[in-house]
Amino acid sequence: MQIVSVTGNVPPVTTAASSTAETSAPSIPKLPAVRIASIDALRGFVMFMMIFVNDLAGGGEIVPNWMVHFSDRHHGGSGMTFVDQVFPAFLFIVGMSIPFALGSRLSKGESLWKILLHIITRTCALLAIGILMVNAEAGATQRWMYAMFLSSILAFCGILPRGASPTQTRFWNILSLGLRIIGFAGMVYCAFTFQGPKGQRIITLSPFHLRTEWYGILGLIGWAYLAAAGVFLIFRTHRTALLGCVAVMLCFYPAERNGVFDNFWFTNHVVSLSGTVGSHGAIAVAGILLASILLATDTRTHFSRLIFTLLFIAGFASAAWLLNGVYGISKNEATTSWCLWSCAITAAIWLGFYYVCDVAPVNMVRAPLVAAGQNVLLAYLLSEMLPNLFEFLHFGHEPMLAWIISRSLLWAFVLLCLTTLLNRLGFRLKI
Repeated sequence: MQIVSVTGNVPPVTTAASSTAETSAPSIPKLPAVRIASIDALRGFVMFMMIFVNDLAGGGEIVPNWMVHFSDRHHGGSGMTFVDQVFPAFLFIVGMSIPFALGSRLSKGESLWKILLHIITRTCALLAIGILMVNAEAGATQRWMYAMFLSSILAFCGILPRGASPTQTRFWNILSLGLRIIGFAGMVYCAFTFQGPKGQRIITLSPFHLRTEWYGILGLIGWAYLAAAGVFLIFRTHRTALLGCVAVMLCFYPAERNGVFDNFWFTNHVVSLSGTVGSHGAIAVAGILLASILLATDTRTHFSRLIFTLLFIAGFASAAWLLNGVYGISKNEATTSWCLWSCAITAAIWLGFYYVCDVAPVNMVRAPLVAAGQNVLLAYLLSEMLPNLFEFLHFGHEPMLAWIISRSLLWAFVLLCLTTLLNRLGFRLKI
């Protein structure tokens, strides 16, 4: 499978910075340089599960139905497994991070056009990597694949070891810039030189054509981020407005099913307004809604946040249950019920991490997951680029489920440890 980390500086969860009350015009408080540990931990956990389930998918028919995408074994059926929860959980986290990432920029007085440029640049970066990756599935050579992933990593890398002096910082910044230029040039080269087994091209100039396919996982995250960031810039942390936006965006799916967008050029030639912008965007906006309690003045206490989150879970779960029979539960179709269930489940998981990371910290849980959650894009790209080394240790005859699960768990653990180490050494991806 944004992925991208969009967290920024946040206030301590025990003393959330003041924000405008729900009844007044929304605003963003001045944010000190502290991160919300539970959001980073949740991101690290979801990335671990993403690497795990992606590798597990290669286990074949021996893997039970509940450990693969529901649609893989039940074509056309209605339902979801925990595997179908991983992608929307990341969308939800993207939304939870937006109030802190963009809110920090707003609180520092950064101009709106600069913030919009940042949002568009980030979206385009995710779309670019996503388009390259999804086209690679059409039959790219191994050499092209490695060049594409390496270029994508270099294009957005930043190197700055901890404790670097001003002179050293200047050197590392220049080196990072040089690597990014090389990486970007490599991505352009890969885009123009790709040719699939049937002669498919990613980009042609005469006539101009860009083969986007379905944009890939990162591309879908990019579109959802763009939609959610736009909503946040308009309504900030106004919870009633955010809930209304979630409801409206979820209406895009039944609207498209009933032909409302049939004559819309954008949905026919650029991206689906129902699934990609509507459903996926709604999940991200729901994340903004839940994260707003970490900034609001009326939810400063742990108890008030607990009550709001429980009501959030109950409300979204009830709506999902009521709508189950309308269009069913389908990740591939991004149905309304799937979106609502995903929001409720992710909120429940976050609540658990909030307790063990921010309320009563358990360091053996908090420390590794928080560290892993701060460089997840690199972890994802490496997981797609590198073969699972543990496959070479399999000396058995017939594949065993216990081995396949252990192999995938070990691989996910190793990759997150590797990216955590690179992060501590000062190598990270910045989009």
